[in-house]
Amino acid sequence: MHTDNATRFPVPVDAALRTAGWRPGRWDIKQAEIWADALRRHTSPAGHRHAVFPAAVEAWAEFGGLHITPKGPGRQIAPATIHLDPMYGLHLARTLGDLGRALGTQVSPIGEETDTQALLAIDAEGRVYSLDHSGDWYLGQHIDQALTTLVAGTQPVRLTASA
Repeated sequence: MHTDNATRFPVPVDAALRTAGWRPGRWDIKQAEIWADALRRHTSPAGHRHAVFPAAVEAWAEFGGLHITPKGPGRQIAPATIHLDPMYGLHLARTLGDLGRALGTQVSPIGEETDTQALLAIDAEGRVYSLDHSGDWYLGQHIDQALTTLVAGTQPVRLTASA
């Protein structure tokens, strides 16, 4: 994977992020805390609550609010148009809790793939997932890798139930 030494992302991913308003050092902790408070306050009708943890807050602070629209074809699949706003997952506390239990960690929402309405989520270790009608997908070990997978149109790995 070719990357420009001045960027932490591959060039086309960096370009899509910058077009969306991201810059190195972007850090809106005030907005991240607003989202954290909203998620912490929300309880589903069945009593499910959201997990909020540092990896999620850091992802929201750096990338929250961005509307990322990749240009050009993807490597293996169409690149994803993304809106990084954890409120897309507000009413999915049970779904995220179930995924977290299956993975042995906590999971929090970070946004949505807007074309498919797939929910983007991050776990307490910083790994990122996409949840849609067809299943749950592993996007990367950390937010940078996940954004690269989504924006570059790399086929994600399907999560399978362990035996």
